Formats: sequence, structure tokens, C-alpha cells
Amino acid sequence: MIESAVLAALDHLLAGANWARARLAPFAGRAARIEMPPFAFRFVIDAEGRARPDDAEGAADVIIRLPADTPLRLPRGLDTLMAGASVEGNAEFATELSFVFRHLRWDAEEDLAGLVGDAAAHRIVAGAGRLIAWQRQAARNFAANLAEYLARENRMLVAGDEFAAFREDMNRLATDLNRCESRLARLGG
Repeated sequence: MIESAVLAALDHLLAGANWARARLAPFAGRAARIEMPPFAFRFVIDAEGRARPDDAEGAADVIIRLPADTPLRLPRGLDTLMAGASVEGNAEFATELSFVFRHLRWDAEEDLAGLVGDAAAHRIVAGAGRLIAWQRQAARNFAANLAEYLARENRMLVAGDEFAAFREDMNRLATDLNRCESRLARLGG
């Protein structure tokens, strides 16, 4: 079930990206395997440069191993997702797949326009963008406030400026200690 959903999403993205299909079409017939524990599935590139399910057994031309936290990385984009992936196999095919996966983008507005019209789709996507930006800013503010509370009020963490002063003191102490050791060595020798 996961396999068919991922392949349907990939195929939908490829359907709207002529440039990506043009890059993948020369690899028609080549198979790729995506592994994301506990799931693994294969797909093959067809003559149009689209991804099709592949139930064949045997080695794939390219194996893409995704980290277990892939679902958490997905909202940040395919490029972020691919940054944590390891890719092995046919170098040329792997390079093209990596490039395409890093640069594929979902045009949500285009898909919504077919359902609700262009103006409404534009407003929905713009509103969703503002909501996402607000949530990110709220998360950053929360993290900053929590860090400040833990450092200043609760004293569970060391504040950045206090740590920097401590580090400078330690460097100064190490320098003084080296100077004392060298003086002792001269006196003793």
C-alpha cells in the first residue's frame, strides 16, 4: 500500500515536470529500489521517463536507502529528504535520479486550480504558505524562549555568553599553565 502511494505521488510529480521526464527517459528499462525501513519497493523507468511499479526479482540498477526519519523530513522537501539518503549502483542513473528527486516540486496551486478554480487555488496556497510560515516562526520563538528559560531561569543549561566567557577563561588558563611549565623547565634545567 505504501509502495503504490509513493509511486503514485512520484508519477504525479513526474507528469507535471517535462524536464524530469526528459532526463529520465534515456534510462528506460532501468530499475531502482527504494529502501526505507521497514519498507522497500522497486520501480522501473518507462520510455516516457515515468516511474512504473516493478515486481521483478534480482538486483536493481540503483538502490536508494532512506533514513528512518524520512516521513519527518518530507515536509521540508525532496531535496532535504535526498540529503539524508545514500545512493549506490549505476553512477549515471543514480546521479540523474538524485538530481530529479532533489529538484522535483509539487505545484499544489496547479492541482487545486482544477478543483476550485485559479483564484481560489491561489488564495488557498497563499494562505497555507502564511500559515506554515507562522508555524515555523512560532516554533523558532518557542525554542528560543525555552532555551532562554532553561539557561537563565531554571539554570539547567549554560547560556551562550556564559559558555563563551568560560571557554575564554579555560584558554587563558591553558596558556598560563603552558607558560608556567616552560618557566619551571628553564629553572630546573
